[in-house]
Amino acid sequence: MLNPDLKKKFRFGSSITAEQKKFYQDYGFVVFENVFSAETMARINQELDEQKVKIANSGKMSVNGVPIKFGVDQNNQIIPQRTPFMNLFSPVIDQLVRDPILKPLLEFIPNSRFGLDERDGVVINHYVRGGKSRFTKLGWHIDSMRDIFYLEKIRPMLNVGIHVSPSSEKFGGLRLVPGSHNQSLLSMLFGKLHILSNKPDPNEIAVEVSVGDLTIHDGRLWHRAAGPTESLGVFRRTIYFPILCGPYVPKTEDSKPPIYLRLWRNAKPKMPETHAVQENIRESNAS
Repeated sequence: MLNPDLKKKFRFGSSITAEQKKFYQDYGFVVFENVFSAETMARINQELDEQKVKIANSGKMSVNGVPIKFGVDQNNQIIPQRTPFMNLFSPVIDQLVRDPILKPLLEFIPNSRFGLDERDGVVINHYVRGGKSRFTKLGWHIDSMRDIFYLEKIRPMLNVGIHVSPSSEKFGGLRLVPGSHNQSLLSMLFGKLHILSNKPDPNEIAVEVSVGDLTIHDGRLWHRAAGPTESLGVFRRTIYFPILCGPYVPKTEDSKPPIYLRLWRNAKPKMPETHAVQENIRESNAS
C-alpha cells in the first residue's frame, strides 16, 4: 500500500522547513506546489516554442561540449529534444532560473550553488509522442553517475525541475523510487540498466505535479521519465538544472565532451549548415 506521505506537496517559502528537510532525507525528493504562476509558465512555453525553431535552424550541434539531441516531431519538423545550456540561448529562461525566490533551495546542501554554467547547465527536455521521434521517454538513471564519468568522487547534488507540463499516472512524466538515494555505490552502478531500461519498478511512484510546480530530487535517486500519454497530448516539456557543491568547474565553448558523451553520434562539437543538420537527423532516424 502506497505511503500517503509520498504524495505530499509543500509550500515554498523564504526558507526550507525542518519538515521539508526530513522528507528529503527520508525519500530523496520534494515537491513544491505553485512556485510559478500560470502567466509565468505561459510565457515560458511561448519562449520555448520560439527557441525550438531558432535552435533547429541555428546549425549548432552542441553547446559547451554537450550535444543537442535532435528529433522529428509529429508534424515532421526537426526539433531539439534535449537542449543543454538553454540559459545561454534565452534571456527569459536565464531570468527564470536566477529568480531570487529559488535561493532557499541551496539550504538542502551546505556550501552549494546553482550549476547554471556547469555540467549541462539548464536542460530542456522535449518528449514527443508519435511521429518519428525516438525521444519519447527517458530510461532509468541516476544523475550522480556524471561524477564518475568526470572522474570525480560522488558529491551531494540536486536536480531542480521546473514543470512546464503536468506529471502524473494519467499524463506521464517523472517516476522515481523513493529512498533509493541511500543505496550503495554497487547498486548505483548495477542496480538497473542505465538509460536503456524503462521497465516499471514495483517500488516506483508517479510524481504528481501541475504546471508551475517545482521538484528537487537527489542525484543518487533512481528515476525515469514516462512519455506523454494520449490524455496529455503529443508532447511534454521539462526544465532541469543542478545544484552542486565541491570544486567549481564551469563549461566553455572549448570544453570537450565527457567520455560517455563521446560515444554518442555527433557528440563532438560541430557547426554545420542547417541543411546538414537536417540531413544528419534524417539519417539518424532512418538507421
